[in-house]
Amino acid sequence: MNRERKLEEYVTSIPDFPKKGIIFRDITSMLQNPEGLKLSVHQLMKALEGVDFDLVAGTESRGFLFGMPIAYNKSKGFVLIRKKGKLPRETVSKEYNLEYGTATIEIHKDAIFPGQRVVLVDDLLATGGTAKAAIELIEELGGVVVKALFVMELEGLKGREALAGYDVESIISYPGN
Repeated sequence: MNRERKLEEYVTSIPDFPKKGIIFRDITSMLQNPEGLKLSVHQLMKALEGVDFDLVAGTESRGFLFGMPIAYNKSKGFVLIRKKGKLPRETVSKEYNLEYGTATIEIHKDAIFPGQRVVLVDDLLATGGTAKAAIELIEELGGVVVKALFVMELEGLKGREALAGYDVESIISYPGN
């Protein structure tokens, strides 16, 4: 009997990485498997049924991997949100907190026009810091974030709380960190 696998079955769980007590959820096994890759994109696109949007924005780098096929299949533009210093034209930037220190992401100043409706895509919602910074950049340019879409969510890290007030959806949710 051949049954269709669930998306979470393509994720490899690695105990005690990067440190003892952490279970790392590795999506590379999903990406390298043709069925897992197809299923992930299909489920992300299904989550956008009925959502009116103009652009897809993805954060470096796994947001690119999942956002690009959505933009392509929906005939929408794709906006890159990258680490500081990687974009060649004039940018706006946002610094945000990490567990140990800070990071800065940037977006081209002309990537989004006022009133454009944007879907933010990334692989993981953990603490919500990167996603919140990305949303703030989109809004600074006048964009309207109509959905924040993630492949996985680590519910124990409460990233959804950092994105309160936004339409947030994850395909796979894990209860811990």
